[in-house]
Amino acid sequence: MGTGRVEAFSDGVIAIIITIMVLELKAPEGGGFDALAPMLPTLASYVLSFVYVGIYWNNHHHLFHAATKVSGAVLWANLHLLFWLSLIPFATAWMDENHFRSTPVALYGGVLLAAAVAWYLLAQCLTAVNGAQSTLAMAYRRDVKGLISIALYLAGIAASFFKPALALLSYVVVAGFWFIPDRRIESKLTQDRR
Repeated sequence: MGTGRVEAFSDGVIAIIITIMVLELKAPEGGGFDALAPMLPTLASYVLSFVYVGIYWNNHHHLFHAATKVSGAVLWANLHLLFWLSLIPFATAWMDENHFRSTPVALYGGVLLAAAVAWYLLAQCLTAVNGAQSTLAMAYRRDVKGLISIALYLAGIAASFFKPALALLSYVVVAGFWFIPDRRIESKLTQDRR
């Protein structure tokens, strides 16, 4: 089975996730820039979540670009990832509506952690079906960046119970790691073409 339908379905789900997040934004009362000031935390949490969803969309594209076939396990692993991504709008809204209190910030980190684990499982399933010598397998041989991200999510979740701002900082740092698309796949594809 080819990758086209999985990519198209995933693109649609991710577009809906972004739409849900933007619909959560409410216009402020008043017509001046000063009316936006109370909304800055809301806008900041939206931007962070948008960046995360964008990172997953971008890297998902690269991941499936390197794959040539999928299996039933890949389909389920992809749905597992999309499930956790679909919870980002809920976690974002709860965190914002409760003014970044400990439990909502921990849940937000938990959703990000679960999405990272789901991403890892998806990459492993794709690697298995595409073979040990595939571009994908060569690119994902060592996933230090992914392991560091998981460690920072765990640290952020723990920090959220005594200093939510520190937890949010760890989530921003992870987003910073991944803001530039994962070059492992592009590098390997370029090598293979030579």
